[in-house]
Amino acid sequence: MAKKILITGAGGFVGGFIVEEALKRGYETWAAVRATTSLEYLTDERINIIELDFSDKSVLKEQISLFIAENGKWDFIIHNLGATKCANFRDFNRINYEYLKDFTTILCETNGIPEKFLLMSSLSVMGLGDEAGYTPFKPTDIPMPNTSYGVSKLKGEQAVKAIPDFPYIIFRATGVYGPHEKDYYLMIKSIAQGFDFSVGFKKQMLTFIYVKDLACAMIDALEAPDAIKKTYFIAEKRGYTQKEFREIVARTIGKKHVIPVCAPLWLTRIVCWISEQIGVLRMKPSTLNSDKFKIIKQRNWLCDVSNGEKDFNFAPKYDLETGIKEAVEWYRQAGWL
Repeated sequence: MAKKILITGAGGFVGGFIVEEALKRGYETWAAVRATTSLEYLTDERINIIELDFSDKSVLKEQISLFIAENGKWDFIIHNLGATKCANFRDFNRINYEYLKDFTTILCETNGIPEKFLLMSSLSVMGLGDEAGYTPFKPTDIPMPNTSYGVSKLKGEQAVKAIPDFPYIIFRATGVYGPHEKDYYLMIKSIAQGFDFSVGFKKQMLTFIYVKDLACAMIDALEAPDAIKKTYFIAEKRGYTQKEFREIVARTIGKKHVIPVCAPLWLTRIVCWISEQIGVLRMKPSTLNSDKFKIIKQRNWLCDVSNGEKDFNFAPKYDLETGIKEAVEWYRQAGWL
C-alpha cells in the first residue's frame, strides 16, 4: 500500500511541484488547499484535494480528525504553507508561526503525528552574513533574522523543535525559481526589455535552487533514515554575482545588449518605503517594502549544503543556466515573455 503524504500550500508556486514529485514517487498524495485556492496547477486526477482551514483552529481540528478517522494519519507531511509578502507585517507571524503551531498541536492531540514532518523555512532566518570574507552560512550558525519575515520563520522552526520527540526536518531554502514563479520572472522580463536593475555597488553573492530540485530534495529527505531532527540549507552549491545572473538570462533569451542599472542603497530604501505605504493604503502586499530592502541589501547568501549531501545525497540536477533555460521556455509558452 502506498504511503500517504500531505502537502500544505499545495496551490502555490512550490507546492504544485512538490505534489508532482510525490505523485512521481508513487505516494498517495493529498494536496491541502483553501476554499479560495486556484487549482490551475493541480489538475492531475491522481491528486487528492483536501480543504484545510488554518485560519480557524476549531474547524481545522474537525477537518483533520475526520480525515484520520476515515483514512488513518498521513505517513509524511510537508508544511509548505507560508506567506512571503504581507501588507501588514503582523500577518507574517500569524501565517508562518501561529498557523504552524496550531497545526502541530492538533496533530499531537489527534494522534496524527507522521513519521516525518518537513517544514519549509528560509535562508532569511539567518540575517546578515559575512560581507567581508563571504564565508558561507553553516547549519550550526546562530540565526539572527533582521526581517519580520525571517523572525516569523525562525519562530516556526523553534515551535517544531520544542515538541517532545517530534520528527521534524527543516529546510532553509534560498532563492527558489522556475516555471510559475513571479518575482524572478520580473527580473528576467526586465532583462528581456534591455535593462538589469541591481542595488548597491558592493559585490553581492546570490544563491538559487531550481524548484524541481527543491521538490526532489524534500522527498529524498523524507525517505532518508539519517534526515530527522536536523536543519538543512537548500541551494545550488555555488553562488552567482548579479552580472553572472544577467549574462545567463541574456544568453538564454538571446538578448545581446542589456544595460545594467545600479541604484544606490539610499534611493532603494526610499523607493521601498513609498511602495510599502502604497501597499498599506491599498491593503495589498507590495513586492518592494522595508523587509524586502533588507533582503536585497544583503551581500552574502552563500550557504553550506554539505549535511544534505551526506544525509540524503543532495545534489541539484539543475545549475542556474539549465534552470533559467527551462523556466524561460515555460514563460514563453505561457505567454509571459
